[in-house]
Amino acid sequence: MKEKQEVIAYCLTYQDVYEDYPFHDPNWCVIRHKKSKRVFAWIFEKDNLIWINVKCDPEWREFWRSAYDAVKPAYHLNKTHWNSIVLDGTVPDQEIGRMIEESYRLTQKAK
Repeated sequence: MKEKQEVIAYCLTYQDVYEDYPFHDPNWCVIRHKKSKRVFAWIFEKDNLIWINVKCDPEWREFWRSAYDAVKPAYHLNKTHWNSIVLDGTVPDQEIGRMIEESYRLTQKAK
């Protein structure tokens, strides 16, 4: 995955989710759970690359960051619970999918 629309389309394959633009800025797309309105993916362009912020279990946070240089502490979010994935082609699609799925599961429960 490298294109913004490709990531959005992938995220929309999850059950009961929708695409939103909360800042009225087309650069910032979020994918939310319909029931709780909680965000599980923040998708945006930065430094001419697409980035995705995903929630992660703190036990896995450092694993992902050490496994891939393109996984960083989250841009503009809590760095304990969120990572940014820079879509520069170095993180395999399967691993990106695993991180998105984990974020979906972690944010699924309503408050």
